[in-house]
Amino acid sequence: MTEPLWTPTPKAIADSNMTKFREACAARWSVDLPDYDALWQWSVTEVEKFWDSFWDFAGVKAETKGSRILVDGDKMPGAKFFPDAKINFAENLLSRRDDSDALVFRAEDKVQRRMSWRELYDLVSKLRQALAAQGVSQGDRVAGFVPNMPETIAAMLATTSLGAIWTSCSPDFGLQGVLDRFGQSEPKVLFTADGYFYNGKGHESLPRVREFLTDLPSVKKVVVLPLLHDTPDCEMILDAQSLADFIADFPAEEINFPRFDFNIPLYIMYSSGTTGKPKCITHGAGGTLLNQWKEHLLHCDAGPKDRTFYFTTCGWMMWNWLVAGLACGSTLELYDGSPFYPSGNVLFDFAAEEKWTIFGTSAKWIDACAKAELKPRETHDLSSMRVMCSTGSPLVPESFDYVYRDVKADVQLSSISGGTDIVSCFMLGNPVKPVWRGEIQSPGLGMAVQVYDDEGKPAATGEQGELVCVKPFPCMPVGFWGDDTGERYHAAYFEKYPNIWTHGDFIAQSEHHGFTVYGRSDATLNPGGVRIGTAEIYRQVESFPDVLESIVIGQSWDNDTRVVLFVRMKDGQNLTDDLITAIKKRIRTNCTPRHVPAKVIAVTDIPRTRSGKITELAVRDVVHGRAIKNQEALANPEALDQYKDLPELQD
Repeated sequence: MTEPLWTPTPKAIADSNMTKFREACAARWSVDLPDYDALWQWSVTEVEKFWDSFWDFAGVKAETKGSRILVDGDKMPGAKFFPDAKINFAENLLSRRDDSDALVFRAEDKVQRRMSWRELYDLVSKLRQALAAQGVSQGDRVAGFVPNMPETIAAMLATTSLGAIWTSCSPDFGLQGVLDRFGQSEPKVLFTADGYFYNGKGHESLPRVREFLTDLPSVKKVVVLPLLHDTPDCEMILDAQSLADFIADFPAEEINFPRFDFNIPLYIMYSSGTTGKPKCITHGAGGTLLNQWKEHLLHCDAGPKDRTFYFTTCGWMMWNWLVAGLACGSTLELYDGSPFYPSGNVLFDFAAEEKWTIFGTSAKWIDACAKAELKPRETHDLSSMRVMCSTGSPLVPESFDYVYRDVKADVQLSSISGGTDIVSCFMLGNPVKPVWRGEIQSPGLGMAVQVYDDEGKPAATGEQGELVCVKPFPCMPVGFWGDDTGERYHAAYFEKYPNIWTHGDFIAQSEHHGFTVYGRSDATLNPGGVRIGTAEIYRQVESFPDVLESIVIGQSWDNDTRVVLFVRMKDGQNLTDDLITAIKKRIRTNCTPRHVPAKVIAVTDIPRTRSGKITELAVRDVVHGRAIKNQEALANPEALDQYKDLPELQD
């Protein structure tokens, strides 16, 4: 494609926070920064000057910034940003205290509520007093087994305002999945809703909470948030109180925010856990605040007039990312439940009615809307929407086509990529650069992203390789919880290339300085020793209208690896020999002969994690007869049964 799909207007570029920040940096440091690419290069060359500048531009509230910006900047892990700074994470997110909307919430079509900035502040004030009365203080853990609702955000802010650590998972997790997570982080207080809605039905949570609490002796208090019922039945759980009773003795008052070290733990988050117990990735308060704020303020160009939405659960890092939008003064739009109930238009309905300006979702959801032939451009007023974000898996070029054809022509489509590991992004959208078909717009400011080839050297433009980051950045984890020696943390990211972050994604950089992601490098296929990203195959297969989705693995066979493709068909459609032939032909034509699957097999379900990502590694292990160590990490573990002992894979 010789022309971009979208180009910002000169006025939009001039008015953007990105341009204002670039000009401020150029003036402050007397450097020539004519465009974004120059700004990015400066940000990863002059690391200390960049983060010092962003701190001031954003207006971080702090007792002190300190004179030192980066200590041991040549060490990964080991680098420390702002080692003398004193901040309070929650104080920086409670950026307003007026009667306009801070949070707008829907639980499918069952619940609709609003919470103003003043109401949010007052609820945080009450909750932090109640938590302090329970003995919660710096370093303690508070957990949420919760839907994506306003009270969840208030509970997190109250927790972190005390210097305590927030950790959460969504209420659809099973018993073992909860214990594998909270059993490691050992929370003192647990917040839970009485239940949640999904596909039009209410699902009770308290019976499951009662069950897993018997194996969580660290929990001394349970706080029940009402969602299914106005008055939850708290009596079934020992030491449980309703939210109303928990805060009844504490008036809303001015919050005296204590300031803590910049790098104190803020969040404990969990890897997917499909190959064993999930890693407890511990993120620091200051680094998380700075990098997420940078992404909202500069890369999303967000401010007080914005209404920001991301479809997420509290078990996915996009929830933590979304909440940081409060630092920009933006209104957050929250949705909990199925994004296809009562129809596939439910999120577009919400967007039109609330006039969202930033609409975040997953690549799989966009693909599902395309397959369902939804055309919101013809049915909904999306005139307020200026940014559409996508993550969770690579956004294929055909999905770019769908958005610009059937959703909105004048929108910045921001494919973003990062992960739980950094609770933010390596590569993401950019309000001052064009959108090119199939590409993530740019590397994030301050993120020294490179592509390494198989020899550990920078790859040529267009060449696929390993995503690495060659300079320290503030949102690197402060460690793994319980990993006192740091061995597991080092092995996860720094073992392959010493002193360089290796992320585990297979990517290529374009001539526009954008990026394409080809899948996880640990799921990369290697037929004949040639590395192939799975996303290349998905793009071709899922372009067939009768194919709903697919999953591809490499099967060890005859001293090599052969490509095996599983497809899930639309209802009423069958995988015929003619379709198999057509799939193979399209893959061969648009990729290479090595991409062509040796086997194409129909399945009725594809296993995925609870954040909605398909799990190639679990399927690969089942096909090879290896045990799945932690099926609780999957949303639909029963799907794996279809992949066991398949006769088609025995020859």
